[in-house]
Amino acid sequence: MLRLVAGHSSDTGKGTNSQGRTKITYGFNLVKGKSNHPMEDYHVAKFVQMRGHELGLFAIFDGHMGNSVPAYLQKHLFTNILREEEFWTRPDKAIAKAYEKTDEAILSHSNNLGRGGSTAVTAFLINGTKLWVANVGDSRAVLANGERVLQLTVDHDPNSERRSIEDKGGFVSCRPGDVPRVDGQLAVSRAFGDKNLKPHIRSDPDIRCEHITMQTELLILASDGIWEVISNEEAVEICRKVKDPQAAARQLTTEALNRGSKDDISCVVVRFRA
Repeated sequence: MLRLVAGHSSDTGKGTNSQGRTKITYGFNLVKGKSNHPMEDYHVAKFVQMRGHELGLFAIFDGHMGNSVPAYLQKHLFTNILREEEFWTRPDKAIAKAYEKTDEAILSHSNNLGRGGSTAVTAFLINGTKLWVANVGDSRAVLANGERVLQLTVDHDPNSERRSIEDKGGFVSCRPGDVPRVDGQLAVSRAFGDKNLKPHIRSDPDIRCEHITMQTELLILASDGIWEVISNEEAVEICRKVKDPQAAARQLTTEALNRGSKDDISCVVVRFRA
């Protein structure tokens, strides 16, 4: 069984793959924001061997409303995905099923995990050649592939999914000077947990597959604490200038702080080539 040990929420670190013809390195950095609540961001960044394959597992979980859902996701989501037998033939179906089952488990344990929820962006790197990315919420995955900067995920903003919310009996409001929120509360239209809002929000992920080529340079996973103040292109340029991915992740979080981000800030940087 795959076991992921929960790290401290203010982690920084790095690692590398142990197999494959090409060296792949990663680094991560998480910084507590300026809010009064405890740190709510968690991450996964590691390589594992399974069934003769090398899997790179990377994720950012961004919680809200002071709860234990992101820590639960860190421990269980990848394990649940890899338990799906279809993962080895249809990763997209396995990921979708595991997201649904994990959300159901979170809702059934809401008395222990809290009333809030969490966004999630997850990435599977299979044998260093194929990348599967899934997300719910507004954490984001960005890929630098040659001269192209690709946003691999969709930010699930309440305005963009207003019709789905309203068809389920909910509403989207935007207080003066504030952001659009589902039922005046949640600033994303998809999330794990959030039992009170679940009738009006979704937890099914957007899923995308990319082939890793000799032109692929960087993968960045980060919470909205970065994307609120740094564009995709700026994030890639910051990371390109720093060879060590851990130092690049620190530089990215530092830049977000310097630009006034007050949210919890977390990111994982994966470097495919120097």
